Amino acid sequence: MAGHGHVAHSPKRHTGLMDWLTTVDHKKIGILYLVAGGFFFLLGGLEAILIRIQLMYPDSKIFIGATFNELTTMHGTTMIFLAAMPVIFALMNAVVPLQIGARDVAFPFLNSLGFWLFFMGGLLLNTSWFLGGAPDAGWTAYAPLSSAFSGRGVDFYVLGLQIAGIGTWLGGINFLVTIINMRAPGLSFMRLPMFTWTAFITSTLVLFAFPAITVSLVLLMFDRLFGANFFDAAAGGNEVIWEHLFWIFGHPEVYILILPAFGVISEVMPTFSKKRLFGYSAMVFSTVLIGFLGFMVWAHHMFTVGLGPVANAIFGVATMLIAIPTGIKIFNWLFTLWGGHIRFTTAMLYAVGFIPTFVIGGMTGVMLAIPTADYQYHDTYFVIAHFHYVIVGGMVLGLFSGLYYWWPKMFGRMLNETLGKWNFWTFFIGFHLTFFPQHFLGLLGMPRRVFTYQAGVGLESMNFISTIGAFLMGVGFIIFIWNVIVTNSKKKDAPADPWDARTLEWTIASPAPEYNFAQTPLVRGLDALWTEKMAGNKKMTPAEPLGEIHMPSASILPFLMSVGLFIAGYGFIYHMYVLIGVGAVIVVSCMFTRSFKDDPGWHVPIDEVERTEKEARA
Repeated sequence: MAGHGHVAHSPKRHTGLMDWLTTVDHKKIGILYLVAGGFFFLLGGLEAILIRIQLMYPDSKIFIGATFNELTTMHGTTMIFLAAMPVIFALMNAVVPLQIGARDVAFPFLNSLGFWLFFMGGLLLNTSWFLGGAPDAGWTAYAPLSSAFSGRGVDFYVLGLQIAGIGTWLGGINFLVTIINMRAPGLSFMRLPMFTWTAFITSTLVLFAFPAITVSLVLLMFDRLFGANFFDAAAGGNEVIWEHLFWIFGHPEVYILILPAFGVISEVMPTFSKKRLFGYSAMVFSTVLIGFLGFMVWAHHMFTVGLGPVANAIFGVATMLIAIPTGIKIFNWLFTLWGGHIRFTTAMLYAVGFIPTFVIGGMTGVMLAIPTADYQYHDTYFVIAHFHYVIVGGMVLGLFSGLYYWWPKMFGRMLNETLGKWNFWTFFIGFHLTFFPQHFLGLLGMPRRVFTYQAGVGLESMNFISTIGAFLMGVGFIIFIWNVIVTNSKKKDAPADPWDARTLEWTIASPAPEYNFAQTPLVRGLDALWTEKMAGNKKMTPAEPLGEIHMPSASILPFLMSVGLFIAGYGFIYHMYVLIGVGAVIVVSCMFTRSFKDDPGWHVPIDEVERTEKEARA
């Protein structure tokens, strides 16, 4: 980790805000992802509430026309790219290096750069609200609506998502290299915890899927800013190419979002059932198969485009095949619960609630996989209901489970279980009140992305119930925020292993020291910590003697590079070449500084390591 073999013995350590701006510690970066994701989740949730207020009664005129289009576009874009992804990366940063016995990620500098790029891209996109209007072409931004018929807001969409997407892509590469190269001795791939496995497959999907959205956004940028004709049919372009490029990214993105939630459930259920995960090998191979098939099904979003019966049939069958590895996971979770000594903590409630909710989303997914039936369901609220049952009912419930489970490891404090259960029941009931009626609204023909509906056609009561449910979900999220505030006011008192868990992250202090492990652990079986517990050992067997530990230096360069791209983004949007130049100078200067300046790193002396370990044991 130290450049050119030199190690600084008196590192310059930052405090306060500068510590957070310069940190390359994966645990702090995980917290930054969590805070940023929570902020964008609040924005996206507020946009959803405003949408539901407009649809609460027929013929409402509160948020109509362009305003409604902006709300629906920003809600979808924010939730998918700016809320779900960072919370996933928060858990991956907080947990994966600890689960594999590593002291950091493979590329700490790139880890920091990935976060700041994501954050600046999301910030750029959301400033569109104050600079002439948000994007209004839908979160999928279909051409030619996004290329020829939308205002400047789509330029913010294009540039913001390109900057944020580069950050996510860097994060995916980082975790791939970390998991491949930095596992503790004895930790073979078939001994990896399931959350790390899902992080590995997710990172692989990020590596191959994000270039597709990047290319499509670059082409759209050329159409909008430089007069190109990639999506202008009158000039020889093709609008359907945008759909192909978008969904070649967009469908793997669904699995990028849901696979980490699968991993969380696979960690939480064995811990609170006091049982080993049923069918570990089947769970691993089903995860790999889901990732592979995720790239084979993108055109099921395009059954009504006119690809023809052969293409529709092929993609319909491929879509149904994904139900097989997903079904394997559902049954394995149920068999893990079967006969276990179950403790219904908040994390376990979310994990158990996840199963029937996600199954409903999967069943409607099979319905939508039938091309002839999809002609009826397409662009109705049935699709909205299906998508939210998979993403919110699947991913968000899974992430809440993971937050309650790993919160003590991240922050050294236990979230309040009473408030946690109130959080679960209000959010869970509110979710089903919101989205279950939308299946029937869709079957009755209510189109999505439309800001009004007629009275007297049977849509009033279900829309009213749906809006009440959305408010209840909002109450659940507010309870979670209150739980965080209350918990943060307590002193750090979480033990190293509060749940009597099974994996490596629970072998070290809560929160983990900056260097994670004083001695790299020796892994001697699946569920490494549980293996040692069953052998009667009070701690992990070390794979190395105790010694001083070398760590990478903090750096302000990732933050400055992201600011440079943020400034250049405005330059492209407003055709202000001075801003483009300023941004480019900042980015290039940071790159040269990083290339030619030796990073000496810093070290933790052996006496400090020993003292920290004694305090943790005490």
